Amino acid sequence: SFEHFADIVGFTAWSSVRQPSQVFQLLEKLYSTFDSIAKRRRIFKVETVGDSYVAAAGLPTARNDHAVAMCRFAHECLLRMRRLLKELEIELGPDTGDLDMRFGIHSGSVTAGVLRGDKARFQLFGDTMNTASRMESTGSPGKIQISKDTADLLVDAG
Repeated sequence: SFEHFADIVGFTAWSSVRQPSQVFQLLEKLYSTFDSIAKRRRIFKVETVGDSYVAAAGLPTARNDHAVAMCRFAHECLLRMRRLLKELEIELGPDTGDLDMRFGIHSGSVTAGVLRGDKARFQLFGDTMNTASRMESTGSPGKIQISKDTADLLVDAG
């Protein structure tokens, strides 16, 4: 499987000077766009937590092209996000276009399952998740940072 974390750079400062409805408008527009890209590219959306978007390729059905698929997904999300932010500047303010996104991608196995309780939800665990998260958090704005494992798979795919 292939893990992907994305985070909006500058979101905390931007959202601190916005109405809650504006914050929701931004996230809803971005994430619904990412969801439609994911559906078309057969990427599995795991969850969104605040301004973080988590997705995986090769779940729930394995696929041989997971590395390529995930990188193409991240690239398309980045391009679409930039266009959307420029469009949203009119409604949400000129500094909306200054927001950016960081992506982190890592390849590896995960443990998956539904954690039951009051709010049961599907969860992924393991080193692959942790590494993908670190790739995102240490990445540069506007860039897709990939691990060596992912890079090796891309080279092998041609």
